[in-house]
Amino acid sequence: MNTPSAPLPGGTWPLGDLPVSRFGYGAMQLAGPGVTGPPADHEGALAVLREAVDLGVTHVDTADAYGPHVTNRLIREALHPYPDSLRLVTKVGATRDAAGGWPPARRPEELRRAVRENLENLGLDALDVVNLRLGDAAGPVPGSLAEAFGALVELQRQGLVRHLGVSNATPEQVAEARSIAPIVCVQNMYNLAHRQDDALIDELAGQGIAYVPFFPLGGFSPLQSSALTAVAARLGGTPMSVALAWLLQRSPNILLIPGTSSVAHLRENVAGAGLRLSADDLAELDGIGR
Repeated sequence: MNTPSAPLPGGTWPLGDLPVSRFGYGAMQLAGPGVTGPPADHEGALAVLREAVDLGVTHVDTADAYGPHVTNRLIREALHPYPDSLRLVTKVGATRDAAGGWPPARRPEELRRAVRENLENLGLDALDVVNLRLGDAAGPVPGSLAEAFGALVELQRQGLVRHLGVSNATPEQVAEARSIAPIVCVQNMYNLAHRQDDALIDELAGQGIAYVPFFPLGGFSPLQSSALTAVAARLGGTPMSVALAWLLQRSPNILLIPGTSSVAHLRENVAGAGLRLSADDLAELDGIGR
């Protein structure tokens, strides 16, 4: 691995006792179409992972359900033995079915199996962070997480997991998890156009807990906004770069995990996230999701 030539935008934030770059990388897109099967370009996928680390990324988000098993095995092939600074954050609580769906898998025995599979496919003795994925493909679903989260707490006590988080969670579920055991991150859908977690982000920042937005660029339908386009044109950037830069400036506890299967696109994301938005830019963008 090469020494990064310049620091990544945003600096760092701790996941518990593990500092990570606020600009991270989400590995989901390394799997095949529909997050199923192997990538079309195996060597290209390895190159993206190695480039991310060479650029200074120390936070890689993954899940053994991606593929399934594909992204974790790619990460191991590309990066093992892992640099001391690299943190792999995975999630459990959903699996894949033959139709490409994401059925829940949150019974204690399913979670124990998922943690073992993540450990095996990543080549680790302990996982840095495990997020419990809640809800469904449409978003968070209210309900107690006590049994499922308790199963992960037991695995943490056994030394198989260092830190815990929750994903696709309601604020009430975040509070319930924190009443059971400390968490270091919340991973929910959030971007310029989807601002439902504004209050939660601010609360977590005050508690030193990271907030990790998935679909930071809008997901399968990219963000579209005349304000976003106008600010991008004014700054000489792209709408997507402005959306990433806005997230980094929104709150210091926000960690980015944009995904890509292209080295060139990865570099574009890094450069774009480093755009500096003025107070006028931020005020114009602030109206998009309100």
